[in-house]
Amino acid sequence: MNSPILQLLVLAGIAIFLVLRLRSVLGTREGFEKPPAPAPADDHRRAARDFEVIDGGPDHDIIDHVAEDSDAARALAAMKRVEPSFSVSEFLSGARGAYEMILMGFERGDIAGLRTFLADDVYDTFAEVVEQREQQGLTIEAEFVGVRELTLADASFDDASGLAEVTVRYVGELTSVVKNANGEVIEGSTSAVKRQKDIWTFARTMGADDPNWQLVATDE
Repeated sequence: MNSPILQLLVLAGIAIFLVLRLRSVLGTREGFEKPPAPAPADDHRRAARDFEVIDGGPDHDIIDHVAEDSDAARALAAMKRVEPSFSVSEFLSGARGAYEMILMGFERGDIAGLRTFLADDVYDTFAEVVEQREQQGLTIEAEFVGVRELTLADASFDDASGLAEVTVRYVGELTSVVKNANGEVIEGSTSAVKRQKDIWTFARTMGADDPNWQLVATDE
């Protein structure tokens, strides 16, 4: 046998051995590799739900003021669904200003400008008290010091009517003196700061064009 032929046979044997060795280690592959199979539809939906929970999370505009699983929290969330621009924090900021405006208007007997911010029965009650003072010749001189505490006490929402109610607990500070017809102080002090506690409920129809909340109930 010629030497070149012998060399070819040896090389061919080595090549066959290498091919068999590679197959035993790597396995076989035929044709083009198939792309990974798409995830089942249920897996996609599950992933989307998980993402929404992580991305959205709890609404701190609500749970910073009321317990997460409370009826009040569910009512506030319902208000937001009807009117997405509604903010609990902004409402409480407005309630703080409303407290000073309404309280001082009542103390000083100047409630005419408060008419749009008061429900009819609340306005009538305030007006009756102011009229009684005038008949007795009494006047009140008051100065607002500030709101020491303000907390959201409760909230409710009527799905059928869209009526929302939010109850706020206040602790305010002011100076107040009551004077008789002769201008004599018969109660209070201009220097002593007194603390006053109030629980007020405001109401509004969510989604309505009128953005104003009305004071519908007062308590202590």
